[in-house]
Amino acid sequence: MELGAKIKEMRLQKNLTQEELADRCELTKGYISQLENDLTSPSIATLIDLLNALGSNLSDFFHEEAEEKIVFTAEEYIEKRSEGMLLSWVIPNAQKNMMEPVLVELEAGAQTQADFPHEGEEFGYVLEGRLDIVTGGKSHLAKKGDSFYFTASKEHHIVNKGKSRAKFIWISTPPNF
Repeated sequence: MELGAKIKEMRLQKNLTQEELADRCELTKGYISQLENDLTSPSIATLIDLLNALGSNLSDFFHEEAEEKIVFTAEEYIEKRSEGMLLSWVIPNAQKNMMEPVLVELEAGAQTQADFPHEGEEFGYVLEGRLDIVTGGKSHLAKKGDSFYFTASKEHHIVNKGKSRAKFIWISTPPNF
């Protein structure tokens, strides 16, 4: 952590000059300049005074949030093949999130495993082919460009009734795959 740069950033956010910050902490403008350029380091007591003058504290100052990963590449996907089906977790470790998007490819005649009733909701978007969305024993046709959405309170699965591969995005909340 670049202590001086962070203090300077906080000072500028408060629209304070080096001299104004120095006056509030009974320091010199030169000391603030040296501090911001990492030419000196403050004592803990001085750092606490500076942070108080800047409307912060030690805990907040040293707390660094992990940078959130936003974009995932195809190389990061986790894949699982089984009986005419390819599951691709397009967000690695999504089980820890509130929703879990999966890219599913079903060969002609293949189907997903039956999913027993659970809390949550299911959403899907058909990229290729024709699917039967079976929930509670009732079948609902969805074809390319269609989407589906249902509560997961009944047993459900998806069947590729077409003559070619079907591909769809399936999102479950909470994560269930």
